[in-house]
Amino acid sequence: MKTYKLMKEDFPQFLSLLQEKGNLYGPVKSKNHYSFEKIDDLSKLTFNYTRTLMGLKKFVTPPRYKVKHFDKSGSEDIIPENETNIVIGAHPCDIHAMKILDKLFLGQIKDPYYKKRRENLVIVGHSCMPDENCLCTSTGTDMVSDGFDLFLTELQDFYLVWVGSSKGLFIIMSSEDLFSEKIDMCDIAEYTTWQENRQNSFKTTIPFHLMPDIIHLIYEKDELWNQFGEKCLSCGTCSLVCPTCNCFNVEDKILINADEVVRERMLDSCTLPYYSVVAGDHDFRPDRTKRLKLYYTHKLKEYIGKWGQPACVGCGRCVTYCPVGINVKTVSNAFYEAIQCVREVKKI
Repeated sequence: MKTYKLMKEDFPQFLSLLQEKGNLYGPVKSKNHYSFEKIDDLSKLTFNYTRTLMGLKKFVTPPRYKVKHFDKSGSEDIIPENETNIVIGAHPCDIHAMKILDKLFLGQIKDPYYKKRRENLVIVGHSCMPDENCLCTSTGTDMVSDGFDLFLTELQDFYLVWVGSSKGLFIIMSSEDLFSEKIDMCDIAEYTTWQENRQNSFKTTIPFHLMPDIIHLIYEKDELWNQFGEKCLSCGTCSLVCPTCNCFNVEDKILINADEVVRERMLDSCTLPYYSVVAGDHDFRPDRTKRLKLYYTHKLKEYIGKWGQPACVGCGRCVTYCPVGINVKTVSNAFYEAIQCVREVKKI
């Protein structure tokens, strides 16, 4: 991996360079949250943020999009246009989330809609500092070494620019005068000091390594699950903001002339009431407790068994946005604390 140095006074020119390469998106403040938005005015960009409302999945699995068109002559797939989208400002946890989505959608069976959007996407990551809701040290996603095209570590007077792909290198090579390979020992010392300070800033940890066994053993202990099922609003916010949740539904829409049909795909959530309803109106999971059990069993147990990591990157979105405080932090802590209480009573 090559690393370059970009002086801060040259950063605006770098942003202009990115605008020339494609549609530039980045973090913008909107009322009480941040979101990745298309950038026409560079002054609107802000990198002093912790998390956006939604992660990078909005660029590869949009909330709703057309996938197929039918008429009397036959059918046609609606593949996304070949248009380069550049996202700057993605944090390590969001890049790890994209790597999880890549495994799911670009594995043995490749999703053509995801594949095209992913090929069109250029990711320019950016360093960050944690707040009290950041859990990425517990999930091992606080740092990233791949999955990006370029990654910027912001230091006092300059950026370290890490190159992660041929796309990223092409951007560097197209404006070599902005970047220097001369990184001296003082620069390295500043970087390592910053990295140590960042690691010491994390305030929250979760025993994720214990969760697969704990959830397996307490799966039938409804008294533990019910405390969350009784509070849950079944609003789906946790899935919507989660950067790795990828469930979708498919609908065929008959147009008004009845000669055409458009098939659409839209984000869905296993926590919503209708998710498990099948033909005949049979519902496999009619109550909230069962739906939450499915959600967290998948997140913190089954995904680890299949891929060796939780389907959680510790971004803290569910902690921040769930209106009733149900999230990976409260669920994991509740289960762990319940077991600790029993250990105290039995003095194990």
